[in-house]
Amino acid sequence: MEVLAVIHGAEVRSGVFGDVVRESGHGLEEWSLAWGTPLPRPLDAYGAVLVFGGAMHADQDEHHPWLREEDLFLQRLLDGHTPVLGICLGAQLLAKAAHAPVFPVEEAEVGWFAVELTKAGADDPVLGRLPRTFEAFQWHYYAHGIPAGAVELARNRVCTQAFRLGDNAWGVQFHPEVTLRQVQGWVEEEKKELQVDADELLAETRDRIEAWNSLGRDLCIGFIDAAERVTAPV
Repeated sequence: MEVLAVIHGAEVRSGVFGDVVRESGHGLEEWSLAWGTPLPRPLDAYGAVLVFGGAMHADQDEHHPWLREEDLFLQRLLDGHTPVLGICLGAQLLAKAAHAPVFPVEEAEVGWFAVELTKAGADDPVLGRLPRTFEAFQWHYYAHGIPAGAVELARNRVCTQAFRLGDNAWGVQFHPEVTLRQVQGWVEEEKKELQVDADELLAETRDRIEAWNSLGRDLCIGFIDAAERVTAPV
């Protein structure tokens, strides 16, 4: 199975998810609509799609015109029942493509924040691999509504943290893919604008990242397993 990774910046890539995909015996290709280049393969050549985060916001079409194209691209994935998992910005864009609102949160989440699975989340084949409550690495200033027909899988006091739409589309607001190197890059990139102490954030991340990467791998394995079931020959 070929897996497409839709990325939105050099520092926001597949992280530990890329390792899981390759270790599962699948191919992984990275692509961005911002590059203005065609897909490496026809869309139906991909058995699953991962949509990662980015520094832009989901409603900034005027600043990033290619976001309009991505909205149409994600609608095609949903209409075609392609297995897709959106992460942070990717989840917001996926929700937007399903006609849910996206909006700034009253309280940004940058760092480690508690998340709780809903009952549906605990029973979900992807999110259900995580503990019922856990501390998640977050980096977002926006959130999204729950698309019509979707099921909320996780939440915290700030916003919806995960959803499933149908049996093929998932979105998570936190960053299960992130590596320590990525976090270090994000901190350096936004150091002047950060509203949290950079040294404290990095120290906490160093302490937590190994256990977090283990959970991230489990979540990705759940998604790949779900995608394999969808794409398996009858």
